[in-house]
Amino acid sequence: MRSLALHSWDGLLAVLRWTSMAVLAFMMLTICYDATMRYVFTAPTSWSLEINSFLIVYLAVIGAAEAQRHDAHIRITFFASKLPWRLQALIGIAGGLLGMLFCAILVWRGGLMASQAFEYGERVSSAFGTPMVLPYALLPIGFAALGLQFLIDALQACQRLIHPAREESPRG
Repeated sequence: MRSLALHSWDGLLAVLRWTSMAVLAFMMLTICYDATMRYVFTAPTSWSLEINSFLIVYLAVIGAAEAQRHDAHIRITFFASKLPWRLQALIGIAGGLLGMLFCAILVWRGGLMASQAFEYGERVSSAFGTPMVLPYALLPIGFAALGLQFLIDALQACQRLIHPAREESPRG
């Protein structure tokens, strides 16, 4: 069951990774198109800035879980790496739980923002008129994924604490 859940999680993150790559390619094309239209033909688009502003939020929020999964966030480990492995595992558990709490708050508040935007029919005041529920919905989705990854990290740190024989390495 555990491996099926982790395999499913890996599959979901792969989908998010591929959609992020597609979004980045789309952004590259639309920004180049807008720059060409603006500076060569003196006819800028009315939609490129708005769409790309929301897509950059997508990249930041949706990509956070994948970055956490691969331990790719910037961090300073000079002191933590010198601590005993048990303390490192406890710090991993605490970090995972604090990360989950942070993400839960952002899922809750982002969900409120999205539901209010949907309820009141909020739109961007531009020619394109994007419904604000779309960019607001990215917050609970992305932070739910990040919170689940923090949960996985905390459980893996618990596993390291419970099974110490796997973690201890002889120092010479």
